[in-house]
Amino acid sequence: MAKIQRLVLKNFKRFKALEMEFDPELNILVGGNEAGKSSVLQAIDIILSASRSKVESIGLEALLNADCITEFLAGTRRITDLPELLIEVYFDDLPGRHDLDGRNNSKGTDNLGIKMVCKPVDEYTREIQAILAEKHDNFPFEYYGVQFLTFTDDAVFPYKKPLRHLLIDSSLINNEHATREYTRSMYAAEASVAKRNLHAFEYRKAKTKFKDEVFKAMNDGLNGYKFDIRTSPKSNVDTDIIITEGDIPVDRKGKGRQCFIKTEFALRNREHALDALLLEEPENHLSQVHMRKLIERIRVSVKKQLFVATHSSFIATRLNLRKVLIMSEENPSRPASLKNLSLGTAEFFMKAPDNNVLELALCEKAILVEGDAEFILMEALYMSSAPGCSLDADGIHVISVDGTSFKRYLELAKLLGIKVAAIRDNDKDHEANCVANYSDHVSASIQVFADPDNARHTFEVCIYQDNQAACEELFAASRKSLSVVDYMLKNKTDAAFQLLDKKGAALAAPGYIQQAVTWIRA
Repeated sequence: MAKIQRLVLKNFKRFKALEMEFDPELNILVGGNEAGKSSVLQAIDIILSASRSKVESIGLEALLNADCITEFLAGTRRITDLPELLIEVYFDDLPGRHDLDGRNNSKGTDNLGIKMVCKPVDEYTREIQAILAEKHDNFPFEYYGVQFLTFTDDAVFPYKKPLRHLLIDSSLINNEHATREYTRSMYAAEASVAKRNLHAFEYRKAKTKFKDEVFKAMNDGLNGYKFDIRTSPKSNVDTDIIITEGDIPVDRKGKGRQCFIKTEFALRNREHALDALLLEEPENHLSQVHMRKLIERIRVSVKKQLFVATHSSFIATRLNLRKVLIMSEENPSRPASLKNLSLGTAEFFMKAPDNNVLELALCEKAILVEGDAEFILMEALYMSSAPGCSLDADGIHVISVDGTSFKRYLELAKLLGIKVAAIRDNDKDHEANCVANYSDHVSASIQVFADPDNARHTFEVCIYQDNQAACEELFAASRKSLSVVDYMLKNKTDAAFQLLDKKGAALAAPGYIQQAVTWIRA
């Protein structure tokens, strides 16, 4: 079965240039809100649709990269320098489609594929030159043409698309047009062309029978004018069918249920199943229970290539972290792949509860801490170590990690080049637990910080010794048997919260935390 092997974009939305290689089964796109995940899905949807009307409905002004337009208008404004928009999709195998195999692509090599080209139409050269000579800031979008071509430069038509695909965007789940297009796409995937033609014929025949039998008496009493039933392309099987569950139309269900039903229905493995399914943030509107069901449904799906854009660590890790492509807002042209993450680490995150893997993967700097107490106090200790600064202002994320999981997170950070300071207890053996234990993980961008004094074996002991007066004042009065430090060790989270609430601005950070803050800020 045909698979999308590569996508190439030029001057498409936020991408001046982008090239992405895809997995033949599952691709999970993650990134910030402006990283371009949705744009990648939209580009695939547009090129596989091979529909000029779809491009026109979106508008070229919404698709052409804004920076290239600004640069052109600020330059010499020569017609030969007008930017062109390009979308290319390369296929790994398409039996019987030798018409797609050619060298007319950006690589200049023999490949199977199709492309969309938006560029100025030659016949309008004189008009474009006149517009550009006026020196205003209006760009000549109206004089651009849209072409869908094979890599042999032959035209691609919607009825002869190389792949059957569907885009499900949960943000449009209640949109009437999107629901109608979804239903039509699923109908086309479930029924062959011959079956659809038969259905259309029988539906039109049924309408004629309804008119002849039900309207007959009424029409016989009319002179000149008659009532009839519309049988135009705007009122046929494609436009009138709906999908139901328990005899209730899907579009009358809640948003979450609609999202689940539409995705689950599209994932079904049938004779005329889809070749590619694009899912835009499937976690929207779903409860945790339905999200788990949807993830399991995606995992067992076969015979189709899946593209999932998500912000959810739960979805990314439960499906397969090694199938993740990370898109950066700062460097959009170079997505990072997690395919080289070890199988053990990927399986660990698949099973680990409440992990923060995407928070780490999407940041530039992070501080890893062992537990809730460190997490609660880290902002105050950071500000104590770097007066006038804050974690948010410095773009540093604090992530609470179980001590046994440090190496898993550090492997991910090393793979992505993220600067990480790991802060942990020495557990009474600094050399073994904090130095030798991480010798294979530390680097110029990854460091482990712990108190070198084995007597100061935990975070609570260090906080108490460096802030003894504040701790005694807060906790000593109500103690009967436990010492203050023992109370803090047995009530780590509560003690940390009280310290933050009552003494946060005055806390002194232990030396190893001060060192971590100085290093991570450098």
